[in-house]
Amino acid sequence: MANLVDDLGQEMLYLPGTASLIQDIDKRVTVVLRDGRTLIGFLRSIDQFANLLLTETIERIHVREKYGDIERGVFLIRGENVVLCGETDFRNHKFRELKRVSQEEILKIQAEELKEKEEKQKLLKKVFQERGVPYYSNDTLGDEGF
Repeated sequence: MANLVDDLGQEMLYLPGTASLIQDIDKRVTVVLRDGRTLIGFLRSIDQFANLLLTETIERIHVREKYGDIERGVFLIRGENVVLCGETDFRNHKFRELKRVSQEEILKIQAEELKEKEEKQKLLKKVFQERGVPYYSNDTLGDEGF
């Protein structure tokens, strides 16, 4: 097993697969789920199936240049729903370019954006049907489309 060197010049042990998350236990992590949700919390436990237990969890919703947080508390995530998991670094300068808004405001903005997308999809479907071309959106394909 090869050893890697971290930013501070200290040796790190490389662990393959789910075992690599062991080094993130008790650290704040960001988890992106298959349904597109983003969760941020402290990783407390993992298992061989990559099931994750997060505490002090928030769900972060991004819409355009704004974001809002919804407190979720303890969150158990089934491993097959995890797309990405990594340690969170709030010192990132790009993060600061986003404007934080209240939970109510971000949910309202998210609903408006979803409505706009649905209207656009309906228009596209109508145009395709008028031309005799079948139209399949990502929403109609579900998990089979991937």
